[in-house]
Amino acid sequence: MARTITIDPVTRIEGHARVEVEVDDDDRVTSSVFKVLDFRGWETFLRGTQVEMMPSITARICGTCSSSHHLASAKAVDKVFGVAPPPAAVLLRYVLNLAGYIHSHGVHIFALAGPDLLLGLDVDPATRNIVGLIDAAPQVARKALRLRAISTRIGEAVGGRGIHPVTAVAGGMASPLSVATRNQLRKEAEEALTLAEELFGLVKQALFARTDLIELLPLPTHYLSLVEDGALDHYQGDLRLRSPDGEAFEFAVDDWTSYLVEEATPSSYAKSVACRVDGGRGVPYRVGPLARINCCDRIDTPRAQEAFEEFRSIAGFPCHQTVLYHHARLIELLYAAEKLVELLGEDEICSEHVRTIAAQTPGKGTGAVEAPRGLLIHDYGVDDQGILTDVNLIVATQQNLAGINATVGMSAKEYLSQPDDLLLNGIEFGIRCYDPCLSCATHRVGEMKLEVVVRHRGEIVRTARRK
Repeated sequence: MARTITIDPVTRIEGHARVEVEVDDDDRVTSSVFKVLDFRGWETFLRGTQVEMMPSITARICGTCSSSHHLASAKAVDKVFGVAPPPAAVLLRYVLNLAGYIHSHGVHIFALAGPDLLLGLDVDPATRNIVGLIDAAPQVARKALRLRAISTRIGEAVGGRGIHPVTAVAGGMASPLSVATRNQLRKEAEEALTLAEELFGLVKQALFARTDLIELLPLPTHYLSLVEDGALDHYQGDLRLRSPDGEAFEFAVDDWTSYLVEEATPSSYAKSVACRVDGGRGVPYRVGPLARINCCDRIDTPRAQEAFEEFRSIAGFPCHQTVLYHHARLIELLYAAEKLVELLGEDEICSEHVRTIAAQTPGKGTGAVEAPRGLLIHDYGVDDQGILTDVNLIVATQQNLAGINATVGMSAKEYLSQPDDLLLNGIEFGIRCYDPCLSCATHRVGEMKLEVVVRHRGEIVRTARRK
C-alpha cells in the first residue's frame, strides 16, 4: 500500500535533517529525499566584509570542520591578494588540516558510526549508543578519545585554538612554530600513529565481519577530489573526476565554475551540485573518503599505501560500495597520522619566514581543500578596496546530496519489512556512511526524538516513534 515514511530528525549526524520516503502500492520506493532544514545564510551576510577577515570568520561556520573552512578561506584570500605562502607556512597549514582529519574521523568512528559497526544495527537502542559502545568496546573508546585529545593539542599549537583556528592569514601564517613545540607535537603525532594503526585493525575487523552490511548499498556514481600528481592530497592539487567505469579527467580549481553546476532545490536548504562531462549536462557525483580513494592513484606514506593497495584488491576499482566509506575513512585516519609524523620531522617547518606580504590590488580568489567529509571550495569576489561583493561556498554535503537521496531509497527498500527500530536505524545507517555535516545546527543533550509515520490514502496505518 502507498505510504510516506518520515524521519525527523535524523540522529547521530552533524546537524538537523529530515528524511521523506514515498512507497507505492506495490511496496516500491518511488522517491527518497534528504532535507537539510537549517538555513545558514553565510553567503549573503558576509558581503561587505573586509576579505582578510574571512579565514577567522568562516572558521566559525562549523565546530567540526573549522580547520578546513579556515584553510579554504585562507587559500582564497591568498589568491585575492596574489601571494604565495612560504614553504614553512604551507607545512603548518598541512599540519593543521591533518589534525582536523584525525579529530573528525576519530569522532565519527567512535561516536557516530561506531555503535552501528561495532554493536550492530539490530541491537536494542538502549544499548546502541556511545555509552553502550564504551561498555562493549572500551579499547576503541579510549583510543578514539585519546586521538581527539592529541588532534586538539596540535590544533591549539598550530592554529591558535583547538577549534575555530585563527593563525592562517593572507600570505601564510601569523606566527612561526618553535623547535620545542615542534618536538613535542612530533611525539604526540607518533602516539597518534600508533593509535590510528590499532583503531584501523579493530574497526576494519568489525566491518569486514559484516559482509551483509558491506554489500548492502552499492551505488555506481562519478567521484570528485583533489589529487596532486595523482597522489592523495588534502590541501592542494587539481580536481579529478572519476567516472563509474574508471575513466578520469582533471581541471584546475580556479576553473570550477566551468564544470560544477549548482542548483537550489525546493526540498532542502542545501544546494545540489553536478559536474559537466565533455561540455554536456551535469552528472551527479560523490565526494569524501571513498571518492578520494577512488580518484587517487597512490598514497605517499608507506602504511597508508599498503592499506590502499589492500582496499583496491578487496573492493575493486572504482569501489561503489557506500558502506566502504567507513573503510576509506580508516585509511585516511592512518594517512593523516603518518603524514603528521613526517611533516613535523622537517626542519623547514620551524622557519621564521611564514608570511608573504601582499603587493597587488585585490581581485577574485578561489581556495579549495579536502575537508574530512569531502571537497570544500571558497570563492570570493571583492572590490578594489578588498571588500567582499560576492561569496560562494561549495561544501561536501551538498555535493553528496544526490548520493544521499539514492542511498536513503536503497536503505528504505532493504529494511521496509523489518521492525520499526530496524527500519529507522537502517535508513539512518545509510546516511551516516557519508558523515554529513550540516553546520550551524541545533544540538541537544540526551537522545534525539525520531518518528516514522506511514500513511495510506491520508490515513495513518503505522507509527514508529523514539521519544
